[in-house]
Amino acid sequence: MPLSEHEQRLLDQIEQALYAEDPKWANTVRISDPRSHYKRRLIKASVGFALGIVLLMVGVVIPNMIPLSVGGFVVMLAACLWGLSSWKRMNGFGDPGSSGPGAPPPGKGARKSRGSFMERMEERWRRRHDER
Repeated sequence: MPLSEHEQRLLDQIEQALYAEDPKWANTVRISDPRSHYKRRLIKASVGFALGIVLLMVGVVIPNMIPLSVGGFVVMLAACLWGLSSWKRMNGFGDPGSSGPGAPPPGKGARKSRGSFMERMEERWRRRHDER
């Protein structure tokens, strides 16, 4: 469902005000792809994993440096978990709000389909005008 002329004008005015207020932020938001954020996190997680391997090996090779090895393992584990969560979100597998101890098990049909982003926004718009 396309926007009416009045709604389109309001949207254009809001966009122009945003560009006038903070053009750098508005440009960043307009051109950025959320997947690029997760790709950067994956790269950082890979570097962290490599750093953890180096710490683990240095701690094993040098005598009396067991805490360094343990620290390296912890760094590897944290980087692995961080990278895995980024990879899942980048590929659409992870929904931060749907997992947890109180979440329904997958495949039970307890979660209803929410539709596309635009459908949800249109529904919110309708509800907002119906309340007035």
